[in-house]
Order: sequence, then C-alpha cells, then structure tokens
Amino acid sequence: MISRHAAPRLLRLLKGFPVVTVTGPRQSGKTTLVRALLADKPYVSLEAPAQREFARTQPAEFLLQFPNGAVIDEAQNAPELFSQMQGVVDTSGVMGQFVLTGSHNLSLLASVTQSLAGRTALVELLPLSIAELRDAGLLDVDYASQLVKGFYPALYARPLEAYEWLQAYLVTYAERDARQLAAIQDLGAFQRFLKLTAARTGQLLNMQSLASDAGVSDKTAKNWLSILETCYLIHYVRPHFANFGKRLTKSPKLYMTDVGLAAALIGIQNTTQMQTHPLRGALFETMVVNEFLKSRCNTGQHDPLYFWRDNIGTEVDLILERGTEIAAVEIKSGITVASDAFGKLKKWQAYASQRGNFSAIYPGLVYGGETRFTREGVDVMPWSKL
Repeated sequence: MISRHAAPRLLRLLKGFPVVTVTGPRQSGKTTLVRALLADKPYVSLEAPAQREFARTQPAEFLLQFPNGAVIDEAQNAPELFSQMQGVVDTSGVMGQFVLTGSHNLSLLASVTQSLAGRTALVELLPLSIAELRDAGLLDVDYASQLVKGFYPALYARPLEAYEWLQAYLVTYAERDARQLAAIQDLGAFQRFLKLTAARTGQLLNMQSLASDAGVSDKTAKNWLSILETCYLIHYVRPHFANFGKRLTKSPKLYMTDVGLAAALIGIQNTTQMQTHPLRGALFETMVVNEFLKSRCNTGQHDPLYFWRDNIGTEVDLILERGTEIAAVEIKSGITVASDAFGKLKKWQAYASQRGNFSAIYPGLVYGGETRFTREGVDVMPWSKL
C-alpha cells in the first residue's frame, strides 16, 4: 500500500475522539487506509443492502454487534446510526471506538455534526498526492502523462489503462451517485453538463454560460454543481478578500478534484493528445492547485485557498495565508520560465507590501520544468517537488 500522508493525523485523532469520520471521493483510498491502520477492528460496509437495511431500521441492535467499536464504511447510507452512536460512545468513554467513512461530503457531514457534535473529528482524504507518489517511486517523469493518469490509487495498484478506468469510474460512481442525490432524469443532459464542467476547470465560474451551453436552466446548473461538489468531483477557490484598494472579481474559480478525471471527460486519452491540447495549461494548473488542497487536508489545516484578480484582469493563481504571513503562487505549465513570468507576482507583491498588513510576504512560481531556483526574489519550484 502507498503510504498516505494523512495517516499520522488519523492515528492522532483516534487517541482524542471517540469517533473519527473519514470523507473523500469514491476510490480515494479511505477504506484501504483505515483498514490498514485498524486491522484489528471489525469492518462493515453499508453499501451492502442487508447491512444498510439493518443499520437503518434497527440502529441499536446493529451497534450491539460491535461492543469494541468498528469501521463503518459508507456511513452516509444510514444516518439513523449517528444519534444511537452518540449514546454508545458517551457511555463507554473509549477513544477511537468507531471510524466512519463516506463519499458524500455535505450529506454525511450534516448528519454527523448534528448527532455527534464534539465527539467526532473529520479527516478528508483526497486522491494520491504528488509527494505520496514520489515517495513510492510511482510519479511520472513527464507531467503530461501524469495529467492523463490522474491520482486515484487504483491506477497505481494494478495494471490498468487510465482512460478506460476513469470512464468506468464515471459510470459506476459519479453518474450513479449524482442520480441518487438529485433524482436526475435526463442522464444525457447531465453527462453533457459534466463534460462542459470539466472543460472549465481552472476558470472563473460563469453559471449562465455553463447552463446555456449545457441546455439547462441556471437553477438546474446550480443544483448539479452542488451535487458534484457533494461527491467531491469539483471544488472552488474563492477570490482573496484583501483588495488592496482594487475592485476584485467575486466569482470563484472551479476545479475538478482529479485532473485525470477532467482529462478523461474532455476526451484526452493519451500523453500525445495531452501535449498538444489547448487545455493542457488549465489541467496543469488544476493538478498544482489540487496539490495545495491535498496538503491542507492531510495535515488538517483550515486555511482556505484563494486567488487574486483585479478589475483589469491581472490574476495570481493562488494566495495562501497563515496568520499575518501571506504567499502568492503563479502556475506555469512551460518547462522553462520566461523573463516575463514574474510580472503578475511583482504587481501583487507591490500591492501587498504597500497596502496590506502582513509580517512576511512570499512570492513563488510552480512550473513544468525540473530544477528549483530563485530568480528576482521568487522561489521557482518544479511541479514534481510539490
């Protein structure tokens, strides 16, 4: 099994909370991680119809099966368990008694936070990170092939064609979950919407344009995006609130949570197609932004990711804050760094220095090359060293 960077945090939380909830996309490795760390705990999946029905109709009796706790997979399928579990863990006082996993973000969290407030900690496990693949010796040398393959663990556990597996993933999980959550009747329209959404990864969200191109109403587009977010298929990066006296955009940027899935939806099947595709830059940006998100999830940081864009279109891809320190990161897919690559960073840095209230300011650039260096005060980092 590939070593997951979220494992130390998960083990630490098990010592301080009676319940730990692990969420993330389907096939991101949640069950594999939890069962490897807690091999001595009983395991039950609520995907199985009989177990799901038992848990929903007789939650007290269901939990009696596990006097010393258990790993309960896809727990969102039986929210009736959570209020019953509250009494069980309060009575026992045992830490790390239950581990819940689930692939529906909002639906699971709403039930858990209502019934198990103060009793559960949350771990979000996204697909594999660049660092995890690098540590395992599985990272592709060429970033174009990495963009095609993406980061789902199954693609590194057995010999699979990435495009075929990702297409099957869409049918087996993404479309099925979306239809269950939203009662989608027109599957063709939803499939078209999903492809159009993937083609907008790394771009400002324009709800009206997306809805119009997909042939659905704005209300339907908003609802379907909410479903995609709930299933961990997309996420948003919000504009940075410090405007430095400038009028900024209010629209978020949309990103697919796995770049390989985005590439498959766009129709990119191999490295050759990726190298010449007009969306290669947006997909590279998606991969890099997702790495920063994974790092935050693995370590339990709650500082959100931002981007910065002023009213004339000057944009910095990522803004990271921690206390009074702030960093800005530009993302370039080229294998070399052009002399004009630092213009936007310099403009942002001037605003942040003159009008911001920060104790330290760090400019950085991630690119498609192989060497790390500093130029004009900017830390230039290769994608493979993230």
